Amino acid sequence: MRRILTVAMAGVLVAGGLMAWMARADEFTTEDQERWQGEFMSVVKEGRALWTSGELGTNGVACAQCHPNAANTHPETYPKFQQQLGRVVPLRDMINWCLQHPLEGQALALDDPKMIALESYITYERRGVKLAPGKH
Repeated sequence: MRRILTVAMAGVLVAGGLMAWMARADEFTTEDQERWQGEFMSVVKEGRALWTSGELGTNGVACAQCHPNAANTHPETYPKFQQQLGRVVPLRDMINWCLQHPLEGQALALDDPKMIALESYITYERRGVKLAPGKH
């Protein structure tokens, strides 16, 4: 019985130590946060440059011509049913639809840095807006 209690206590101590270590893993320095915010903002800036240029398509049309400052894109409502695609889609699928149709360009891979930049810019423009998946 004493041995079982000793093993149980050791288990509790190990679990407690592990939980304390895991809690510390979520502690970030101000420098970490500033660096990460800087990295994010550099991608947002790249997304805005892509958004306002005609380089994503073949006809010289820029995303900003229909959606200045990412207006009327509503990233907070995705995933949602999108009539043009006939199904529930994430924002990235709608970005690709716009690239292929109004801009007459090629779809981007979902992990393409340009796709990440576009999505970052769109969502940054709507920062502070409450999430509302599925809303129209």
